Amino acid sequence: MIECKIPLIGFIAHSGTGKTTLLCKLLPILRERGLRIGMVKHAHHQFEVDTPGKDSYELRKSGAEQMLISSRQRWAMMSENIDEEPRLNDLLAKFNQDRLDLIMVEGFKPEPYPKIECHRPSRGKSLLYPKHPNVVAVACDELPAEGIGDRQHLDLNDVEQIADYICNNYL
Repeated sequence: MIECKIPLIGFIAHSGTGKTTLLCKLLPILRERGLRIGMVKHAHHQFEVDTPGKDSYELRKSGAEQMLISSRQRWAMMSENIDEEPRLNDLLAKFNQDRLDLIMVEGFKPEPYPKIECHRPSRGKSLLYPKHPNVVAVACDELPAEGIGDRQHLDLNDVEQIADYICNNYL
């Protein structure tokens, strides 16, 4: 069971479908509507937050298991995962949910939380729904070749419509 005291909505898709592009367009719209948004992104590969040669990078690479870097504008915590990939609940616990209205998640397909699937039939990939039963809507750039059941159909290219869906159903 996912433990989150504020609304939570996720976005899943096959790689290259445009999840991050959609989220980069969706975030400013939701902010304009006065929402404070938290974001969790799952990466399937190694990544670096800052670059080699920077103090935080060198300290983390030197053995710090948790590395927090802070400035007047922002802070970031990097923590090395030695044994296993963290569960979504572990990451949600890191947020100060009292200062947010909504948390959006990119990825974490197997976790049981509501998700919008982004789908481009022209890419030749099958829908992730119904393999992932927590899909509540499918955002497509055209009608999908396969059925989406009773899931809400959204236009992947209409970011305002997707924002409306989130606001009307999760806030």
